[in-house]
Amino acid sequence: MNHFIKRFLLLIIFAVSVSGCKAQKFTTHSVEKGETLESVAEKYNVTQYSILQLNKEIKQGDDLRPNTILVIPKSTGVASNGGGEIKKSTQEEPISFTSHKVRKKETLYGISRRFNITEEDIKKYNPELYSSQLDKRMTLKIPQYRRTNETLGGNEGDFEMYTVAPKETRWSIAHKYGITIDSMLVLNPELSKANNYLAAGQELKMPKLPGSTVENQETQLYLSYTVPPKMNFFQLKQKYGVEPDEIVRLNPEITEKGGLKEGMVIRIPQKKLDAGEVNTDNFNFYEVKPKQTEFSLTRKFGISYEELLQLNPDLKEGLKAGMVLKLPKEQEGDFEVRNSLVLDKINLIDSIDVANRPEIMFLLPFRLDRLDLSDKSEVANTIDKRNSLKYSLGLYSGALVALDSIADLGVSVNVKTFDNQLQLAKTKEILQKENLSTTSAIVGPLDLASLKETAVRASNKQVPVIAPIPAESDLSLSNVFYSYTSTDVLRDHMLDYMMDKHDDQNIIIIADSASSKIKNFILQKFPDAKSAKVIEEEKNIGVNIDGLRQLLSDEVENWVFLETENFKLVSSVTSILNSFQNALKNPDNTKRERIQLRLFSTNKNSAFENEVISNTHLSNIKFTYPSVYKLPENNSFSQRYERKFGSVPDRYAVRGFDLTFDLLLKLAFKNNLIEASKFVGETAYSGNKFDYERKGPSGYFNQSSYIMTIEDLRIKELK
Repeated sequence: MNHFIKRFLLLIIFAVSVSGCKAQKFTTHSVEKGETLESVAEKYNVTQYSILQLNKEIKQGDDLRPNTILVIPKSTGVASNGGGEIKKSTQEEPISFTSHKVRKKETLYGISRRFNITEEDIKKYNPELYSSQLDKRMTLKIPQYRRTNETLGGNEGDFEMYTVAPKETRWSIAHKYGITIDSMLVLNPELSKANNYLAAGQELKMPKLPGSTVENQETQLYLSYTVPPKMNFFQLKQKYGVEPDEIVRLNPEITEKGGLKEGMVIRIPQKKLDAGEVNTDNFNFYEVKPKQTEFSLTRKFGISYEELLQLNPDLKEGLKAGMVLKLPKEQEGDFEVRNSLVLDKINLIDSIDVANRPEIMFLLPFRLDRLDLSDKSEVANTIDKRNSLKYSLGLYSGALVALDSIADLGVSVNVKTFDNQLQLAKTKEILQKENLSTTSAIVGPLDLASLKETAVRASNKQVPVIAPIPAESDLSLSNVFYSYTSTDVLRDHMLDYMMDKHDDQNIIIIADSASSKIKNFILQKFPDAKSAKVIEEEKNIGVNIDGLRQLLSDEVENWVFLETENFKLVSSVTSILNSFQNALKNPDNTKRERIQLRLFSTNKNSAFENEVISNTHLSNIKFTYPSVYKLPENNSFSQRYERKFGSVPDRYAVRGFDLTFDLLLKLAFKNNLIEASKFVGETAYSGNKFDYERKGPSGYFNQSSYIMTIEDLRIKELK
């Protein structure tokens, strides 16, 4: 113990500073073949450095990959070329063309307003208009510009207000409008960059689709297509799924010119968008990363390019970094899905950036003010009696091993550790003295009052606060990470697991009056389940043995739910079930078959761990339950812990290591836990798993759990 306290007092304390940046207006640019960072900067009259600051995925000297979407800061419209000469911005080039047949009484001015281009734009691509008047027999070639993605600062008439529907996300809405998340944030600067939360009914500013809105398109959308050499109708049908007669009907010039001709610009119909269909009930969504290809995506998603193209027609114009793809809901592959957003599986150890130097604060109740370190036996006695001290020292001893482990990976961590003495006043005193703007994350405190105070103060600096033990809180702050999976989530995971495994088993529920709510949840999942009556008296509680026996089946396996926090009921039921299982179905049965029984609970609480409960009984009926923790194997952490402290780590030390190592790896990946949580799915360590999911404005909640069973007197994890 003295060795541990000595290690605690010798912690090195450092401070780091961070810088902020001011908000500004942006545009986006799709890189074309042959473009360089220098040419893009010159085109928009900005510096190369400003582009690099907004696009961390590219580095100075990198070749720009075609179709990569760059975020570009808006310039004043003029810039110096380095020699003092002022240059005008380069004329925007069209990304495609459509055709328009002139109608009676139409004017050049009216057509230009209709397509949101200038009269000069029309003349440029229809040079006959320089020498002749507009005629109703003319078919004009109309340029289309990347206004959706690049010209985000246009006229208000180019935009509309979109009302978020239930079960829609940023990615589903971005897919509908064909823009990137970056573009959505530019148009809606009020959206948080710290999380992805959208509320049903929230209004967003979005670019109007040409000639339509997402909710009510007036006309069919068309793709302008330049016919390449040797193209025929069969190939067009294969590529776009459009019948030849439909193509001819939409493009009368094909008949006039005797068929498809190289260089001809024709219209290809595209499917209309339906806002009601594109939501989290029907699809998953994926944001394309830089340097990805169609081939790599089809391999990743286990889907053919034709299927991907059918769901995402914009792919015909090329794959672009930042574009949002729609995927079938049931699709499986080398990825994780969270809130219908497909996440890449990231190996955090392989993704470490040693340039990151996270600063961690531990705020735990060590109660050093009440410990006499000269009396070892009294210190040990105090630790044994005080749960808060036992938890703190266990968590922190595991955290110290995690700090050693991350240092071995080349990551330097600045650590500050404080004893808040389990007092709100002491917590306030510590926080008033500390500059939280340099802190990457705070672990603790353990008491709810101090946790609230810490979270409120840290929220002003967007510093995440990790609650290391169960914390039922009324906090509504987006910076709190609840690392301990809630009982509600554990229950749901258990029921989902059983529904997946359920075939024809006979299900029986035994629940006391205090667990009636849980009983109702089970009945919602298994409406055919039978209920055994629990007899509750002043001093005793149990079930009628004959009544329970009548509910059991002799033909199929019996699944029995036991929902209670009363150890007497647990002891009684497990003993009765063991007696049933050991008895023969029928004493005269020569086959000597026995009743098949298995015990489940959605909440393994202290009642199941009482000293009067027989582990042999639990093992005989294969007691199965959800858990936030599993017993670790004799791994490198356990060995390292034993070398450091001379003892085997308990569950609190294991949790301290797992929680801290997970936190440090994420901060070494991106020195921003909230940002890292957008990209990192479930992580698993010695005895704990973490999968933080944001729940509205109330913070991040761990969604991970294990399904455990006791069999042959051993606790095992069920996959």
